[in-house]
Amino acid sequence: MDRDPRENGDGVVALTIPARAEYIALCRLALTGIARTRALQEDVVADLKLALTEACSNSVRHAYEEGRDGIVEVSYRLAEDRIVVEVTDDGAGFDPAVLERAQQELDEGGLGIAIIRAVTDELDIGPNPNGGGSRLRFAKYLN
Repeated sequence: MDRDPRENGDGVVALTIPARAEYIALCRLALTGIARTRALQEDVVADLKLALTEACSNSVRHAYEEGRDGIVEVSYRLAEDRIVVEVTDDGAGFDPAVLERAQQELDEGGLGIAIIRAVTDELDIGPNPNGGGSRLRFAKYLN
C-alpha cells in the first residue's frame, strides 16, 4: 500500500480539517457521499466510518500539543476493487515502539488501531512522507 492515491486515474477526494473533534463528522459525511457513488453495503460503510473516526481521532488527540493549532488531511481513493483512506497530520509524530506496545497491550491508546485493523483489509502506519507528523492509511476491498 505504499502507492500515493493520486498516482493514477482513480477518483481522489481530499479534505483538510482543523485538528478538532467537532470536524471529524465532516470526514464521515464525505466518506458516506463517496460510498454512495458505488452503492456499497451498509456494513462496509459502517466499518469504514468506524475506522475513519478512529484514525482521525488519533490525529486530533495525539498529534498536537495542547493549545497548538493543527490540521488533519484526509484523502479518499475509490478504485475498482477497493477504497483507500489516508489520514495525515504534521504534528509531533510518534515513536513506533510505543505504538507497538500499545497495540500489544490493547490499552486505551491501542484500541483505535486494533479496531481499524479488525475492520479493514490493509493498514499502514508511519511518518508523514511530507515531513513531520504521521500517516495512517487503510484499505477495504470491494467484492
